[in-house]
Amino acid sequence: MTVLEKGNITIHTENIFPIIKKSLYTDHEIFLRELISNAVDAISKLKMASLAGEVKGELSEPEIVITVDKENKTLSVSDNGIGMTAEEVKKYINQVAFSSAEDFIQKYQKSANDLIGHFGLGFYSAFMVAKKVEIDTLSYKKGAKPVHWSCDGSPEFELSESSRTQIGTTITLTLMDEELEYLEPARIKQLVKTYSDFVSVPIKFENEAINKQRALWKESPQNLTKEDYLEFYRYLYPFQEDPLLWVHLSTDYPFLLNGILYFPKLRPDVDVSKGHIKLFCNQVFVNDHCEEIIPEFLRPLRGVIDSPDIPLNVSRSALTNDRTVRRIADFIAKKIADRLKSLYNENVEEYIHCWQDVGNFIKFGSLKDDKFRKQVEDILIYRTTYKSAETEQKADSGIPTVEVQTEEDIWQDVTPQQKESGSSPSTYEQAGYTTLKAYLERNKDRHENRVFYCTDEATQATYVELYKKQGLEVLFMDSFIDTNYYIPFLEFDYSNVKFSRVDAELDKTLLEQDKSSEIVDPTTNKTRSQQIKELFEKAINKPKVNIRTEALKSDNPQGTPSAMVLLPESMRRLRELTALTQQQEMGFPEEHILLINTSHPLIQKIAQLAQGSIVQGTGESPSGELAKMLCRHVYDLALIAQKGFDAEGMKAFVERSNQVLTKLMEKI
Repeated sequence: MTVLEKGNITIHTENIFPIIKKSLYTDHEIFLRELISNAVDAISKLKMASLAGEVKGELSEPEIVITVDKENKTLSVSDNGIGMTAEEVKKYINQVAFSSAEDFIQKYQKSANDLIGHFGLGFYSAFMVAKKVEIDTLSYKKGAKPVHWSCDGSPEFELSESSRTQIGTTITLTLMDEELEYLEPARIKQLVKTYSDFVSVPIKFENEAINKQRALWKESPQNLTKEDYLEFYRYLYPFQEDPLLWVHLSTDYPFLLNGILYFPKLRPDVDVSKGHIKLFCNQVFVNDHCEEIIPEFLRPLRGVIDSPDIPLNVSRSALTNDRTVRRIADFIAKKIADRLKSLYNENVEEYIHCWQDVGNFIKFGSLKDDKFRKQVEDILIYRTTYKSAETEQKADSGIPTVEVQTEEDIWQDVTPQQKESGSSPSTYEQAGYTTLKAYLERNKDRHENRVFYCTDEATQATYVELYKKQGLEVLFMDSFIDTNYYIPFLEFDYSNVKFSRVDAELDKTLLEQDKSSEIVDPTTNKTRSQQIKELFEKAINKPKVNIRTEALKSDNPQGTPSAMVLLPESMRRLRELTALTQQQEMGFPEEHILLINTSHPLIQKIAQLAQGSIVQGTGESPSGELAKMLCRHVYDLALIAQKGFDAEGMKAFVERSNQVLTKLMEKI
């Protein structure tokens, strides 16, 4: 074999190989990605040269072939691309500072968007796993001679003649003993699937193509079906539920970007703080940690983003801070907003179905991004107690309606029972949802610029039912983001609107306003309400509990609560904020209001029992003692409805209940 030349590799550091092995590339396995990417580039270059009329005759079908020789510990990657002359090998291989892709882009600027290699060091990643790297290449140029290049990992190389007869390039790696895993077929297939599954050139190994090749995100949405998108999602994320919705991204200005993003069906075990999107560069997988590209409030998104304009460090392992990254994040947020608006306008039932999972993140986005808030402010919806007249008529006639399943956690699955194409936006009201603007407009005559809301449907059920019976509409704002962040945000945004939790203060429409029928005791000159108030104050004996007496308005007093615990809005919010900032659980406040419903039959019976008591020698009659015990029991029931008891509190409640029951049995 005739040696054409010996020399040193031109580099801009004293020794590039220790940097490559220890610092530049942290994952050894990416060497195969880089070699395959270079092979794809070579094939793309040959195709462009052919289109430019520089290649005579028909091109063979493009392919990349991987072969292993376990006996000799070698792995080879071959392509039938453009090949290299001896001079090009010297320039592109020996002079590490230059990138063949950059030169090629200058020559074929208008048609070079599909080139992958923007990094002159990609080829040298092979030295992470190989003790010797060889190149056999033959250029497409007329009269070109095949060239053999070899290097043992030192700055010395050898350039000689090659026996290659086919246009293209073969890279052969003699692997280090500690890197022999890359001779295993399963490992090679896994790496190709991870990094090069979607490159458009077939990658053959053991006589079969092992990559998928079809990059769905590079195709036109008009040519894709719903099943295409679902199958792609299932391929990317096997054993997962089908996604709720998806967005197909495609733009070439001010940056080149394609992608498909899915909003998954969420579960409690999903870490929504981590990104799940796969980042590609010209169909070659780069990484799945691209949080900088995705707005924080859209982290649950899954799918693919492919852009050659996203700035990566030289090893492609991390994003660099760049204005383009921020612009891409804004672009993605806008596309998600557009997709939600179109779904809202075209199929409200499906929008509601998706809202169960996406709602909190859309609200979070409204808090974080003013531009995003303006895009989605008209499609933010809330579950409501309101039912339209049409819904009521359907219920009366037996026609099935859309019912919302309620669970204690926020991961509830709400699937519409009916779907009608071309639904009008009013459909969300039939399904138990509303926008805030619609709520305010609907209730302006009853309670203008006031919103009643519930944060815990279970513990506040008594209060909600009271409002419903009086025809007052209540919104359910029962997620973490609602109670801690979003309600204060809405109050700032709607500065003339007052937000009141149902257990903060009872609206005057819930109370009997006519006090003229109040009975006055001639011996004490006190009204019955005053006597009931004093009775409960003595029985409970808690100075920090403010006892109020009111008659709740109802056609059926027995169906109303006998007493209710109220937590004033401003005081409660201050405690919630303090607990949040100090990262502590908020205990139940000692200072609260106990509202006694004087129209309830139980309260009236207790009052009669206390008035009819006969004082004995001990200073307390049996009837008076029983009346006090009943007062404490009423208070217990009100507390249970509001907060529940811990273990000790429940034990004491059971003991007091048994005492009350025993006393009542003695009266029989």
